[in-house]
Amino acid sequence: MIPAVKDDTPAPAESAAPAAAPVSGEPAAAAAPVSPAPVSAAPVSANPVSPAAPTTPVVATPDTVLPVAASAAGAATALSAPTMLHPLVRPGAAPTPAAEPAATTATVTGDAAAAAAAAEPEPEATPESGPDPEQVLAAYEWRFHHETLRELVDNPDELREIRDRLTEKLTPATDNPTRARLLSLRAVVSRILGDLTKALSDGKMALVHAEATGELRRIALAKARLAHVLQWRGDFTEADKLFAEANSTELPDRLRATMHEHAGRSCLDQGRYMEAFNHFEKALELRKVEDPELITRTEMALDAVSMKIAENGMGPYPRSMDEILQVSKPPVPRFDERVQCWGFAGADGRTVISPAFADVQPFRDGAAWVRRPEMETWELIDEAGARLIDGRAGWLGVGSFSDGLAWVSRDGAGNWVAIDKQGRVIISTGFEDVRPFRRGLAAVRRGGWGAVDKQGRAVVPFQFTGFATALTDGRYVDGFSDEGLAIVDAGGRKGVVDRTGAVVVPPVHPALVIHPVAFLIAGPSGRWGALDRKGRPFIDPELPSRQVVMEELDRLLADTKPVL
Repeated sequence: MIPAVKDDTPAPAESAAPAAAPVSGEPAAAAAPVSPAPVSAAPVSANPVSPAAPTTPVVATPDTVLPVAASAAGAATALSAPTMLHPLVRPGAAPTPAAEPAATTATVTGDAAAAAAAAEPEPEATPESGPDPEQVLAAYEWRFHHETLRELVDNPDELREIRDRLTEKLTPATDNPTRARLLSLRAVVSRILGDLTKALSDGKMALVHAEATGELRRIALAKARLAHVLQWRGDFTEADKLFAEANSTELPDRLRATMHEHAGRSCLDQGRYMEAFNHFEKALELRKVEDPELITRTEMALDAVSMKIAENGMGPYPRSMDEILQVSKPPVPRFDERVQCWGFAGADGRTVISPAFADVQPFRDGAAWVRRPEMETWELIDEAGARLIDGRAGWLGVGSFSDGLAWVSRDGAGNWVAIDKQGRVIISTGFEDVRPFRRGLAAVRRGGWGAVDKQGRAVVPFQFTGFATALTDGRYVDGFSDEGLAIVDAGGRKGVVDRTGAVVVPPVHPALVIHPVAFLIAGPSGRWGALDRKGRPFIDPELPSRQVVMEELDRLLADTKPVL
């Protein structure tokens, strides 16, 4: 059971539904941070944010929340499913069919909506209840203040009705995915209405339920929505950290672009104009297909940044990802020629751990293995140089710590076991070969390759010839991705398993790569196609390269609308 986040300021009872405890699920997967794009000249445009935007200066209504005192200004829209294909519903109108995807050169054998399905299921409207509040919210045509970039509320009563309808859906919901979605959407509406205490309460609880699902995309959405609330409250340090954590390279590009857009608006609020430029340009770069709405919104944001720069200058230098995530850099190995030994230096280049070792490994997870000249075995030290595990423990083979555990061996050739930083053996079963723990699982070999959890329980049977998880961002992962998927090899044929050990794609394909909304596969002739996320045929393997398949998927997703 994942514990609830303590909230000292509960939402008023006006629209709050009873908060159900999260249902226990898989451990949450952390989202990988994304480095900002370099600064370059930004286009300036006076285009309105949408065709409905007024041509006269916009005046904030009493329901518009302006930035906190002494900030520059900035805002964002609400987050919805990252790749949702659904009918758009205008407030007070009946649902209309979604636009057809652009014509393609590939043979699409599946349902586009199924292949592009996001972590959040599509809500449905019923004649009895009227348009679904989630659809109405997703299709809402927002206007933005030209300087603050915050949503302007023309009809607050309409938004309050949407919030009440979300509460009606939330009250009977008991499962983690539904509660995570509805609570975070209600947080969006409360934020726009200016009820920031209520929005904070819903946003925190939504993240608890999202993390209980262990689903990367759902967690990312909840983090981004909560970050947006924190931004409006002026809690920029925590907001920027959550935006960075949420923006994993394993998410669909359109969702990542929207997250960069909102992270940039948070920087704008703080007067970090160069950093805001970086985020806005990254948002445009990630949209590989025509996206007039995002382009217009981003150009409007760039206009606001340019105006602020003209008034106030460029602002602070852009922060590194480690600064945003509040990650301190560990000491790094450095060889001392004078004493012919290894030590460690801090970020400023000064020696922090004296050179006294014949060999060292880099710090990982707050600890590093070192070997003294007079010993063949390794000892473990912390970042201050204090000894955690003595060399007399007898470990000739050692692996770096990850998730609090490290693989060690007494002969360095096999019989690998897992220990914690106190030297206690946590997994005593000896394995022939091992990979570091990642998101609570590790690929190991005992006869064949499989995977175990941190208690040593087998979650993937030991029947594969290897784990080689290839991602479309160019990375290869030892074991499972942030999303909880792994590519397994069975005699040269590739398939996919999830973190429960279930086979999602049988190992029958010559080549396979994990895409944020699909699986790219190569056919026997070397041509490429795609499967949907349930392993069903989606694009026949008739295209010349996987890059062409990714471009085809981008076109199919051109009508999707992530709403932040």
